[in-house]
Amino acid sequence: MNKKVILISLIFLTVLFSQEVLAAPLPGIDLQVNPTDNPTEVVDSLKLLTILTIITLAPALIMMMTSFTRIVIVLSFVRNALATQQSPPNQVLIGLALFLTFFTMAPVYQDIKVNALDPYVAGSLSQEDALTRASEPLKNFMMKQTREKDLALFVKMSKTPKPKTKEDVSLTVLVPAFIISELKTAFQMGFLIYIPFLVIDMVVASTLMSMGMVMVPPIMISLPFKLLLFVITDGWFLVVKSLLESFG
Repeated sequence: MNKKVILISLIFLTVLFSQEVLAAPLPGIDLQVNPTDNPTEVVDSLKLLTILTIITLAPALIMMMTSFTRIVIVLSFVRNALATQQSPPNQVLIGLALFLTFFTMAPVYQDIKVNALDPYVAGSLSQEDALTRASEPLKNFMMKQTREKDLALFVKMSKTPKPKTKEDVSLTVLVPAFIISELKTAFQMGFLIYIPFLVIDMVVASTLMSMGMVMVPPIMISLPFKLLLFVITDGWFLVVKSLLESFG
């Protein structure tokens, strides 16, 4: 009986509280765009809109214009080669990829901070000049990792004049070329990672077939050997070392 009384009281209080909340007036929200005849104010509004757009696209920029793409794909290949399903989980792989990205991109970020951000904050550099200086270290990094064939493809498809120097290459051409170059490099590294684990799978599968144990899934037998090989060779150290050296 006491439990029923308590339950009824809780239901009554919940209904009463919800009615009070719904009856209370909601705060008004008013968004206005005031017209102006001053071109300077229009330009400032457009600059603010551009900055907000860049902030919105920041995750995509981090993934596509840095070393994140190659790192996260290679780490995914490692997990798939081990056939450990969700171990390590996606959160761990993405977190590790992010911190490795921060590590590899630290010199680029430092260069942007010293030559573009700090002068702009100090007021000795305009916004346009700051963006130009900030793009130079990033373009240099992407140019080192981009294949000439990939870059030539997008230069040709964009129907723009052939750039004479690296500084003449625009970001609209360089970024997609950099991405497909990173994808190719990541898949090449993933193939090399798969080879030793594929050998273990083939040896275990042929051994089971020769013993007549056809009904036993080979993955159940090969998984411990894969983990043993990965631990003995200090696999995570070798993978991370190879990733960091590939950006040298």
